[in-house]
Amino acid sequence: MVQLDPEPFEELVEHAFVLLPEKFRSALENIAVLVEDYPTDEIVRSMKLPSRHHLLGLYQGVPLTKRGVWYGTSPVGPDKITLYRSNILSLCRTEADVGKKIYEVLVHEIGHYFGMDEDQIRKAGF
Repeated sequence: MVQLDPEPFEELVEHAFVLLPEKFRSALENIAVLVEDYPTDEIVRSMKLPSRHHLLGLYQGVPLTKRGVWYGTSPVGPDKITLYRSNILSLCRTEADVGKKIYEVLVHEIGHYFGMDEDQIRKAGF
């Protein structure tokens, strides 16, 4: 497991976001990307996870495919992608591995933003 403080980890997240294909990056609206060490106990319970160590990222919001014509006519908070730093770091041996894993998890969660389910994301190679 590689050790990486929060600030350099967040810089890798920013770099991963910049590496996204422009057509995807420009299609993202009203979305926040956050970094936390672990998912909350509430998330672990609601997702029926074995422990807080079993989640690398999470998309929370209304996927584009589920937004009706009235979506956004009143103020809407941002959708949220959270990357779980400690869980990602536990899978990596080098900082380069961390950057690759962050990109992979970010793309996976963005797939949920676009309305893809787990099977569709896996079939797409994410």
